[in-house]
Amino acid sequence: MSNNIWNHVRQLFQVPFTNPVVIITLVFFIILISPILMAKIKMPHIAGFIIAGAIIGPYGLNLLSKNLAVDLFSTIGLLYIMFIAGIELNINEFKKKKHKSLMFGFLTFSIPIIIGFPVCYYLLAYPLIPSLLTTIMFATHTLVAYPIVNKYKIAENEVVAVTVGGTILTDTAVLILLAVIIGAKNGELTPAFWLQLTVSLTAFISIVFLVVPRVAKWFLSKPESSKTSHYVFILTCMFFSAFLAQMAGVEPIIGAFIAALALNRLIPKPSKLFNNIEFAGNAIFIPFFLISVGMVVNLHVFFQGWRAAAVAASLTIAALAGKWISAFLTQKIYGYSNTQRKLIFGLSSSHAAATLAIILIGYKSKIIDDNILNGTVILILVTCMVASIVTERAGKRLALKATHKIDE
Repeated sequence: MSNNIWNHVRQLFQVPFTNPVVIITLVFFIILISPILMAKIKMPHIAGFIIAGAIIGPYGLNLLSKNLAVDLFSTIGLLYIMFIAGIELNINEFKKKKHKSLMFGFLTFSIPIIIGFPVCYYLLAYPLIPSLLTTIMFATHTLVAYPIVNKYKIAENEVVAVTVGGTILTDTAVLILLAVIIGAKNGELTPAFWLQLTVSLTAFISIVFLVVPRVAKWFLSKPESSKTSHYVFILTCMFFSAFLAQMAGVEPIIGAFIAALALNRLIPKPSKLFNNIEFAGNAIFIPFFLISVGMVVNLHVFFQGWRAAAVAASLTIAALAGKWISAFLTQKIYGYSNTQRKLIFGLSSSHAAATLAIILIGYKSKIIDDNILNGTVILILVTCMVASIVTERAGKRLALKATHKIDE
């Protein structure tokens, strides 16, 4: 009897955990306790999720592996980050400042590439194609720190709209460029390739902006038959758009953001529907994504010889330098305050999903080596930590300034 109980318990806690109940319990415990612990040491709670993921992940205590369930929830979380950013975007303000978003998008795309290519090609001595693929990774970024904007209720600040707009522009350009680089390696840059890419992107954007809003307007005008139907419909639109984007040859995050822009005017702020969207994302899905980001961090690379450490350090410094210079130039061009510059840098300095996708595609295609892969994982950890800390401090200061509690 006692042996049976012991064997049952041992099976439940065999690592990495495979029992869904144990996995969900562990993740929700982290989601509950991380913000409390981070508050004690005055660190952003986002950093806590990433650190926790590194501790419990395959390269830490190996309590959790990157299984289907974790991948599913983390994918939802990533799409949610982009969707919330688009839903909270003040469209009227964005239209007024679209030239600023275009300028920031150009700067945050071009400057990291200008800095990154010499680092990869000359300093680290990688061949041309691996250098190009690694270099475009510097240009992309993920709005990992965006929940901090929600927390301090500063989404209406001009630089938030400028940064979010620039994010979608640079990520779209990077992901299209990725397709071009892979096509170049495989010798597929034919007129048919360009025609297919143009037609598929045009069809995707047309469906999302012309069809989805009309269906949504009709559906959302109907009284809810249940308390969840409107919310489920919005999620369906988000995932459908993400799927269409993938079919068009770009990353699903682009689809989630485009869907949010198409639905932006149909979801009042504040409203019950808007609150439901925010609550589910911030309470469950986004923390899942941040934990999954931490799970790919392998700190052991620093002990694999000087080459691995040198690559990791070079990539990380180049990535942060490119984003800081982009934020600095944007500040100088448009006369933003130092705090606003820090917020731009904080929101745009974190490399996560798109960066990891680019590097994994390059690794599976045998374009890049283990050192670049591991160095990128370290880059993800460091930039996410820097982004959350900088955004937390800048966001808090802007929030206090908005309530006239401090001066700039």
